Amino acid sequence: MRGMEHWLTKRAYLTPDNIAIELSNGETLTFAQLYERACEFASKLYTVHQNGHIAMLSNNSSDMVVAFWACTYLNVPVVFLNTRLTAREWQIQCEDADVKTVIFSDQYKEDVQQLTFKAYPFSEIHSFRSVECTLTTDMNLDSVCSMMFTSGTTGRAKPVIHSYHNHWSSAVASALNLGLMPSDKWLACLPLFHIGGLSILFKSVIYGMPVYLLERFDEEKVHRALMEHNVSIISVVAVTCSRLLERLGDEYYPTAFRCMLLGGGPAPKPLLEKAKEKRVPIVQTYGMTETSSQIATLNEAEALRKLGSAGKPLFSASLQIQVDDTTAEPNQVGEIVVKGSMVTTGYYRREQANQEAFRDGWFHTGDLGYLDEEGFLFVVDRRSDLIISGGENIYPAEVEEVLLSFEGVQEAGVTAIEDSKWGQVPVAYVVANEQVTADQLLVHCRSRLASFKVPKQIYFRDQLPRNATNKLQRHLLKS
Repeated sequence: MRGMEHWLTKRAYLTPDNIAIELSNGETLTFAQLYERACEFASKLYTVHQNGHIAMLSNNSSDMVVAFWACTYLNVPVVFLNTRLTAREWQIQCEDADVKTVIFSDQYKEDVQQLTFKAYPFSEIHSFRSVECTLTTDMNLDSVCSMMFTSGTTGRAKPVIHSYHNHWSSAVASALNLGLMPSDKWLACLPLFHIGGLSILFKSVIYGMPVYLLERFDEEKVHRALMEHNVSIISVVAVTCSRLLERLGDEYYPTAFRCMLLGGGPAPKPLLEKAKEKRVPIVQTYGMTETSSQIATLNEAEALRKLGSAGKPLFSASLQIQVDDTTAEPNQVGEIVVKGSMVTTGYYRREQANQEAFRDGWFHTGDLGYLDEEGFLFVVDRRSDLIISGGENIYPAEVEEVLLSFEGVQEAGVTAIEDSKWGQVPVAYVVANEQVTADQLLVHCRSRLASFKVPKQIYFRDQLPRNATNKLQRHLLKS
């Protein structure tokens, strides 16, 4: 067994009075207070749950943070549920992940009544009397800490296992790449039930770094936090980044703000160029639930020279591009495969999926990309989103980038429809100003893309389907 003193216990001992959590309403929790509340909550939760997995259903809140750390003191794996799903989907995921008990924030009381599991709101657990129980003092790094379901952009979501060692490796590798400043404060507006959000909690405790926690992304609240609350780092995806740049207008962020970590898929070049003009420190990253967040990140020193790249693999990670199970040449597009101490050991009770995903020690991501001559990663698209038209490969992200470069277009999504002649052809779904027409966009695309890549139809929408982390769900564009 690889053991380590419980991270929160250690942090509360080292820097008890430092801020752990800061909320937009002015409420704060020090590491000592977070430790005390987590232990107290654990002793109350113990009265109703003493074995098996716990599912957690909550939006971002200090209650959710306390409840999560409480579960680690009981050595109970936490299964995170996406609040945007239906009760039926929660039920299926709880069954898939072998959940025994559900704990949730009070706003979901009516929804949770449809589940067949024991379920307790945070407020009810707070009202319990504490009982004597043995809380974990040392973490077994090989134990399961948490489970999250893949975002489900394709097919049925699978429960991804995260060990304590996965989370530790991710946090340490991130710090080795991005650096760690005494003044760092990470703004968390991604859902904590997704890996991009949860990973910030581990960084906070391991680094001794405060987290400015928002319930959800709100560009006005995020903008105010960046301008007024000494935030140094924020995690975003392309659409939230775009909204923040729009809100920034002619202003500039304070010098304390040093990193906008951009993940969630290929970043459109027009967005990166706009950020460069506004001197916004974009740092692209590549990662997924199965890699416990980042596994490749562009070092800040290379951000302008390698615009559009997701960087190189982090210190404890390895990454290759494979074509037909052989290593690709530089600039050859193939599947991104990875390995390292932050990579999951597998999907919970999904043997076939594990056999398909893990081969010769490498995890096959299903994403397409290439490495340039210097070994920098460029992410092209999801393999499952690839459009093959008359034998030619079309990457939706490339077409979306061209559409987004047209003034007045805020969002763009490209997918395939069946075609009797070509097999598949691309169509586009766009959110744009009223002045923008389909003919204008088609002319714009024809001047920048090969004819087979030009969308055959353009449909205007008020919004595009996105998951809880604002990733575009291309498989839902036609619904």
